[in-house]
Formats: sequence, structure tokens, C-alpha cells
Amino acid sequence: MDHNGDMLDGSIASFFVDKIQSLSPGLVYVVVALLVFGEAAVFIGFVLPGETAVLVAGLVASQGRVSVVVVCVIVVAAAILGDSVGYFVGERYGRRLFNLPILRKRHGELDRALDGLRERGPYYVFVGRFTAFLRAVMPGLAGMSDMRYRVFLIANASSAILWGVSFTLLGYYAGSALTSIERYSNWIGIAVLVVVLAVIAGFYFLRRRREATRRGTVEP
Repeated sequence: MDHNGDMLDGSIASFFVDKIQSLSPGLVYVVVALLVFGEAAVFIGFVLPGETAVLVAGLVASQGRVSVVVVCVIVVAAAILGDSVGYFVGERYGRRLFNLPILRKRHGELDRALDGLRERGPYYVFVGRFTAFLRAVMPGLAGMSDMRYRVFLIANASSAILWGVSFTLLGYYAGSALTSIERYSNWIGIAVLVVVLAVIAGFYFLRRRREATRRGTVEP
């Protein structure tokens, strides 16, 4: 069988489903952890978006071969650790990273992302998790900027928890629809983010309204 032909003719997700299903449960955990870790740490995200590995791991968990809870924990931990490595790599090497072959033709996008990071700080780190390009480069760019690691870590860990758990469960419940979901994973990530932000905004305005009502009751 021509494995390269299979990968080119089918989706990346389908290829990984075939490969990961043949692994032992322990190796499934290891492979998924390495792929998620390497997405930002060594820019693997330009070759294999992290959602693909997470969705496939969720699908394998739905078959009872691995634990969905363990997958969620591993994905979140690997994302946080990998992004932390990416942050320190960016802090250490700065704009010299722009000369890497994989980044050399993306200077315009990188400069715009760096400007957005400097203007919106941790919010931009949180939101960037949900697009493939920014997820791969955001930690390194954060290290290049003046953002403190503690600020980056809080924003990054918060987004990693939301992203890791939601995409693992999406793969877990998706089943045969995995190929279609993988094709539109960026849009799905944005949709998840919009829903979460809408809920947060709803609670915020509800609390403000209650406080205003309470002040109106007390002031007379």
C-alpha cells in the first residue's frame, strides 16, 4: 500500500486515524502529547495543525481504546508546556526566528501578529489559540515582546484548557464526521470561542445590572 498516496488522496485526519488506531494505548498518549507539544515548541503546527491530533485522539477514546479524561489532561498539559518552550525560544532568539525557512515567507503575517500582541496583550494570546497560524507562532512572538511570562502563562493556560477539552470532546462525539470537522476546524474553534465570550459577556452585564439595581435601591 502506498502510504504517501493515501495521505495525499485523503485528509490528514483520515491518515492519522488509520495510523493511530494501530498503536497501543500508551503510544497513542505519547504520540498525541508529542504532536501537541511540538506545535508551537518546534513549529510543527505548520505541517500538522494541533486540532487534527486532538480530534483523532478523541475519536480513538470514543472507541474505548484510551480514556477521554486522560486524553484531555495530556492535551492541555502538552499544549501549555509546548507553548512555554515556544515562549522561551522566542525570548532567546527574537526576530532571528523569522529567518527560519518555514517562516521566511510569512514576515508580513508575523509582524501583524506581533503588533496585535503588543496592542492587546494576553487577550490576543487567548484568542490566538483558536486559529492554526497564530497557535503555532503566538508563544514565540509573546517571548519576543515585552509580555511577562506569568501574564502569558495565565492567558495561554486558560485558552489551552478550553481548546484542549472542547476539541477532544468534539472528536469523541464526532465519530465518522471527523474528516468534515477537520476540514472546518478553524471555523469550529472560532465558534467555540465566540460562544464562550458571549457567555462571559452575559454574566458580566448581568452582574453590572444587579449592582446598578442594588445601588438604586440603597441610594434613596
